[in-house]
Amino acid sequence: MVGTMALLRPFIRTPRMPRTPSRPAPGPCADDEVLLDAPDARLGPALVAAAQDDHGPAAGLLSGTRAAAEWERRDRYVTRLAAFAHARPQWCEDWLAAAPRDPDALLVGAQLAVDRAWRSPARAELLREVSPLITAAAKADDRDPVPWRLALDHARGARAGHTYFGELWAAAVRRAPHHYGCHVAALRYLAESWHGSHRECFDFADRAAQDAPADALVQALPLRAAFGYLTDGCGPGVPRARLDAAADRAIALSARLVPADPWPARMRNLLIFVLVRLERWSDASEQLRLTGPYATSFPWDRAAEDPLGHFLQVRAEVRAAAPGQRSRQPLPGLGGHARPGDH
Repeated sequence: MVGTMALLRPFIRTPRMPRTPSRPAPGPCADDEVLLDAPDARLGPALVAAAQDDHGPAAGLLSGTRAAAEWERRDRYVTRLAAFAHARPQWCEDWLAAAPRDPDALLVGAQLAVDRAWRSPARAELLREVSPLITAAAKADDRDPVPWRLALDHARGARAGHTYFGELWAAAVRRAPHHYGCHVAALRYLAESWHGSHRECFDFADRAAQDAPADALVQALPLRAAFGYLTDGCGPGVPRARLDAAADRAIALSARLVPADPWPARMRNLLIFVLVRLERWSDASEQLRLTGPYATSFPWDRAAEDPLGHFLQVRAEVRAAAPGQRSRQPLPGLGGHARPGDH
């Protein structure tokens, strides 16, 4: 374990970024005003056009993220566009036919292929078949870390060994040392390789967050480690102070991000989930205020068939409990089992 942790340790430090002033979030919204997985203002038009079998806006959107090196947004947009293509594949097929060497089309196509393989009982065999698609996407733009995040996900699904995974990881962080998606992929690999070894996962997540700028999404990586521990129900206990520290780091990140906006909603929904499990009602209430009307399927779909309904139920419970006292005592039943996660 020690050797692999050293291999995966983030190795490039950058200066801390100044805090961005935040704007106040709007007041509470009614249940029927809450939106599930709402796209941001840039992704929305691309999805609307895709529904009309027009790939042009999606191509323009992703091309813009490459030009501006907006790797976090690029990763999120690729994932959402591939999810749309799973249900409506024609526009993506037309895009690939029209521009077979386009880095953006290749990446969405590779993400779609991995998603399809992951859902199949023949996952390992199908994942081997899509390897050339990931390679083509990576070669199409050597700066882009997102194909390497996809390669890391692919390696986990194919149960690749530590040495090979470490080589992929090194290539990913050379391109973007603090890319959140790549770090989440690595954390998931570690969690599966060392099932129950939550402290090692926390070590990796904490080091990554410490090395990252204060406004980078990697600041939420310890929160992902906390979520894994709280929903896993196996392995030795993690000190309550470490769980609180992970939540506190994510709270600090949330304060730097725009309130009531679809972009940070996924991180804030996860933060609310963890804060509720820790019975930190006042903190959860504040994050609900900052989240505004934006619910996300993850993490609520890990515990219920109806993620929006579950979010609304939790929101009502938080409102009923807050203002409450922040508990610092170990809580019974912090573990538990969530529904199987996505890849």
